[in-house]
Amino acid sequence: MPCTCGNWRRWIRPLVVFLYVIGLVVAIPVCIWELQKMQVGVHTKAWFIAGIFVLMTIPISLWGILQHLVHYTQPELQKPIIRILWMVPIYSVDSWIALKYPDIAIYVDTCRECYEAYVIYNFMIFLLNYLTNRCPNLALVLEAKDQQRHLPPLCCFPPWPMGDVLLFRCKLGVLQYTVVRPVTTIVALICQLTGIYGEGDFNLKNAWTYLVIINNASQLFAMYCLVLFYKVLKEELNPIQPVGKFLCVKMVVFVSFWQAVLIALMVKVGIISENNTWEWKNVKDVATGLQVK
Repeated sequence: MPCTCGNWRRWIRPLVVFLYVIGLVVAIPVCIWELQKMQVGVHTKAWFIAGIFVLMTIPISLWGILQHLVHYTQPELQKPIIRILWMVPIYSVDSWIALKYPDIAIYVDTCRECYEAYVIYNFMIFLLNYLTNRCPNLALVLEAKDQQRHLPPLCCFPPWPMGDVLLFRCKLGVLQYTVVRPVTTIVALICQLTGIYGEGDFNLKNAWTYLVIINNASQLFAMYCLVLFYKVLKEELNPIQPVGKFLCVKMVVFVSFWQAVLIALMVKVGIISENNTWEWKNVKDVATGLQVK
């Protein structure tokens, strides 16, 4: 029987495996040629090691995505899952490109950071779709529960009324990050082009310092609302084991941001030296590419 779109589930996985093997056959000689051409400097070693991790990461992520596509039985849940899984190869390739070509890192990082916000949006949609299927009237379920007080450090604030109010504010608290992050990313790109960004330099004259503060506040509040949302609906969410999923999203999106800030802070206080550390560019450029590798 000829191969048609109707039976794509039979041939999509072998096709992807074949294309990936072909990609390796091409990529590995290129990497070896680059190593020889550049006389194996520290930068090239870092780039090559990062490339190995990228080659390990992409097939694992693609296999998970393909499994969902082949066994596509719950679209309302699997759509956001697939979108979230794409974050891993996107982040890996972005970091690898930024390590090799730091001058264009700001441009590829802009795309990646916008997708980060999209991942948070899809994670919230995943939770809400599951709860809506299980509890069609989620607001009534919340109203029947005991009043949930705020968690530290906001425990002194009045609690949000159970029901529609708490549900709306938790959704708003998470989704505000999906707006703030792309906006600050675009502002960062504009500041970089105008020469006032100063990435990695904690200086009140640089836009980067203020954008870090805004992003950090937005991320912390989004995380807080996610934790509060889980605490209130823990019993209803337990069948999908959301803790592991939440930790994965937090590690990929939030922790990577704080990692970049920590590296910049270590450079600022002298723990990581700007001089005599790398023979290529400076330590902040290399740190950009090494994130989450």
